[in-house]
Amino acid sequence: MQFADRLNNVETSAIRELFKLLGKPGIISFAGGFPDSAMFDVEGIKKASNAALTQEPGAALQYGATEGYQPLREQLTAFMQSKGALDVAPGQLIVTTGSQQALDLLGKTMISPGDKVIVEGPTFLATIQCFRLYGAELISAPVDAHGVDTDQLEALIAEHQPKLVYLIPTFGNPSGAMLSLERRKKVLDLAVKYQTLVVEDDPYGDLYFADAPPPSMLALSSQISGSRDWLAHCGSLSKVLSPGLRVGWMVAPTELLARATMCKQFSDAHTSTFAQATAAQYLKAGRMPATLANVRKVYAERAAAMGDALRKELGDAIDFVQPQGGLFVWARLTGVNGALQDGATFAKRAIDHGVAFVPGAPFFASNPDLATFRLSFATADVEKIREGVARLGAALWA
Repeated sequence: MQFADRLNNVETSAIRELFKLLGKPGIISFAGGFPDSAMFDVEGIKKASNAALTQEPGAALQYGATEGYQPLREQLTAFMQSKGALDVAPGQLIVTTGSQQALDLLGKTMISPGDKVIVEGPTFLATIQCFRLYGAELISAPVDAHGVDTDQLEALIAEHQPKLVYLIPTFGNPSGAMLSLERRKKVLDLAVKYQTLVVEDDPYGDLYFADAPPPSMLALSSQISGSRDWLAHCGSLSKVLSPGLRVGWMVAPTELLARATMCKQFSDAHTSTFAQATAAQYLKAGRMPATLANVRKVYAERAAAMGDALRKELGDAIDFVQPQGGLFVWARLTGVNGALQDGATFAKRAIDHGVAFVPGAPFFASNPDLATFRLSFATADVEKIREGVARLGAALWA
């Protein structure tokens, strides 16, 4: 068969390929980016779905508007307003089939073959694949513990005049970094100065362990004149409620939202109305704060346990920043005392020792740091985390 040329620009996910190796009995996996299914509020979701079928069965089971189920749009607006985005209205967002679809819609509406797009280095692997599918030339902006380096970001914007800039400001995947308040404001300033669309992907912002992170760029945009005209914000219920519902959303300027809605009509007509009605009833019932409190507590304990174990078992052989939220530890092999310094080789050794993680190279659109790797603490309990990190230590020094 003669397939589309655009498929030459992408490969299958390195993470999905890794999962094929995880059938070994007794293996401990730090590889996935999934929330722990034990954290799902099954009873609350059951009540919400029953309420959807009881109160508006016709609407929940029928075709719906491409923009989204209006009661859910209203609930999502209230959810964002509770986090400081006070001037967001239901008509300024569309519901998407997970935030992944929002990224795909941005690719369809904004990217022509050869367009330059700036992403963080490292960044979400699926974004790299998605934007490359539409022919983007990806440029990496460096990230440190405080998020993207905004001085270097400005230099890259000035040099390349990208079609858009894609960032995960809060507990990024895979970096775990949290963009500082000062840098968030500067990014919005840059969007206005260079008239460049900034995409804020925010699936992890509610998963903080102690102090709340700075306000989202969406919330801050009211302070930076003109910045809302150059900002798209993507949100998701996948990491905080259930990925199986496939409910995400995008807030964007009017013209972009209209074109994204048109493209969504071509792809799936609308996100599942039953899933949307269930999510709307769940948010309306007011269960989210308690769910988030429980999730934050559990993940905070696991993140602390992983950090302690890494310092104990691997010591100076790795470098990492203790995460303040999210699902990931991003680490780098230092090569101290001749220790292994290649993430891919380390990953293969780790599988042999009964533990899995993802090497860091695939998360870079260019100039990969081969010494890096990503660990997820979300789905293993504290004892498994300690045992798994002990296995990592054994693999490193094997």
